[in-house]
Amino acid sequence: MPQPIRLKDHEKDARLIRARAFVGALLVVLLTAVLVARLYYLQVVQYEYHSTLSENNRVHVQPIPPNRGLIFDRNGAIIADNRPSFSLTLTRERAGDWEQVLDVIVEVLGLSEDERALFEKRVRQGRRPFEPVPVLFELSEEQIARVAINQFRLPGVEVVARLVRHYPLGEHFAHSVGYVGRINEKELKELDPVAYSGTHHIGKTGIERFYEDQLHGEVGYEEVETNARGRVLRVLKRTDPLPGTDIVLTLDAQLQKAAEEALGGRRGAVVAIQPATGEVLAMVSQPSFDPNPFVTGISFKAYADLRDSIDRPLYNRVLRGLYPPGSTIKPMMAVAGLDAGVVTPTSRVFDPGFYQLPGHTHKYRNWNRSGDGWVSMEMAIARSNDTYFYDLAHKMGIDRMHDYMTRFGLGQRVSLDMFEETAGLMPSRDWKRARYRQPWYPGETLILGIGQGYMQTTPLQLAQAVTLMANRGKWIRPHLAKSIEGRQPVDSEPMPDIVLRDPKAWDHANFGMVQVMHGARGTAKKVGDSAVYRIAGKSGTAQVVAIKQGEKYDRSKVQERHRDHALFVAFAPVENPQIAVAVMVENGESGSGVAAPVVKQVMDAWLLDENGQLKAEYAPPLSAEVSER
Repeated sequence: MPQPIRLKDHEKDARLIRARAFVGALLVVLLTAVLVARLYYLQVVQYEYHSTLSENNRVHVQPIPPNRGLIFDRNGAIIADNRPSFSLTLTRERAGDWEQVLDVIVEVLGLSEDERALFEKRVRQGRRPFEPVPVLFELSEEQIARVAINQFRLPGVEVVARLVRHYPLGEHFAHSVGYVGRINEKELKELDPVAYSGTHHIGKTGIERFYEDQLHGEVGYEEVETNARGRVLRVLKRTDPLPGTDIVLTLDAQLQKAAEEALGGRRGAVVAIQPATGEVLAMVSQPSFDPNPFVTGISFKAYADLRDSIDRPLYNRVLRGLYPPGSTIKPMMAVAGLDAGVVTPTSRVFDPGFYQLPGHTHKYRNWNRSGDGWVSMEMAIARSNDTYFYDLAHKMGIDRMHDYMTRFGLGQRVSLDMFEETAGLMPSRDWKRARYRQPWYPGETLILGIGQGYMQTTPLQLAQAVTLMANRGKWIRPHLAKSIEGRQPVDSEPMPDIVLRDPKAWDHANFGMVQVMHGARGTAKKVGDSAVYRIAGKSGTAQVVAIKQGEKYDRSKVQERHRDHALFVAFAPVENPQIAVAVMVENGESGSGVAAPVVKQVMDAWLLDENGQLKAEYAPPLSAEVSER
């Protein structure tokens, strides 16, 4: 039987459609409400946040590095300046795969893998976000053109013009002025990130490092509007940076060159000081090096050649070189002996060519094996008689010797503004006990009396010691800065003057130094005879290798670099000291024969006019009396 046909329930269908329509409408209303609520939250509640975020995406604050202060010599000659240079920079955040970009740079410019490794090291240094990092300096016109042609392959890479440090006199002032270099990871952690924003270089050595705060300046800022690719569209606001302070040094460029010429290409050091002011007139360490490659990044090979050179051009012999002072300290020993009361100006010692401690058979030899007979203090200085000073050292004892020599600046830093200076060593009982766990022996006192043994000094310390002889004990620290923005440097920790019980002790010791140069038996008489002014000087020889007891020094049996160092200290004119000089010639052997002529050439360059006569301003005062004995 066929099924009955069901009639369509229109009412039911209508209810279902209305229910579905209601649910759909309700869902639309709910979704619309959620959307409106979200829009309200973003546009109203978080309006400030998102407007600021949007503005930051459009506006960036970029640091403007300050121009570094210039450095001049005492006569206004530029020693360190800033010159424009085109650099290649990379902004890591805009470069995408920046390592691949570096590969493209190396390919486009035809660079080496070593340079590529250096670039990567620079980029990996932690810097502020969106701060361009210089990867290559001193771009040539051809390199700039290659970068421009391949710009589409180099996102985040730009060629910018920057001022870069330059040393027009090259190697002449490398050890005194120093150089700047790229900020490394360690320095980056210690520096103020705000003060050094946009700055990629910092003083590494010398004056550049010691006066970094003054030379650096203050950073500036500019607000710039950029597009989506980070390219600057316009500058909205700018605060100009404050340039670093210019510094005028005490050094004289002409005297510096004269001192280098006097050394004649030999390894050594020269220091010249103006006694009345403590100003360092010349400071030479040879061989030297060109500091300019260090500014933009020296290659691995070039640095290795400097570092591994047997002549050590990177080594600052003036401040870091440690040498036994030899007989150069004998005048200071004479002053100490007179002030301590262990000898008098008329005290004499018989010299048979050696000295023996009471009760001992060991002979401490004089350089003159035949002996000088009866020797006074002044003659002992003039002849550099070892026997006299063995006896003086024995009478003084190590404790008093240490006290007096320390007052002359030995064994301590003496400069006011030389960062790398080494303290040297003035030994004592306590030092030896702590260092070797041994007592001090009498024989060590004797050899200390002639500047040998454990004693280690720098050429700067010797220059300061002879300056104290010229100043009759008045202490003025040697310094390189003459004025900083018109102001002279101030010594916050002045050394006490050497005040003697009888100031005439200075006269006796200085007269002995005059006899070295102008006396009939002076060790440097040949040099003194050629001078048109009077010089007070003292030679010295520093042993490099020990000679056995009883053996005589034979240069033909000693390798060149094992031969004695030659030293000489002096000041002039005697009646009106204007310059004090210390010279050390490595393996020069003879202080009087090799170092003394260097001293005189330096003095002549400073004291004489174009006619070879003593300059009028350096002439002795009319009231000065020349002591003759």
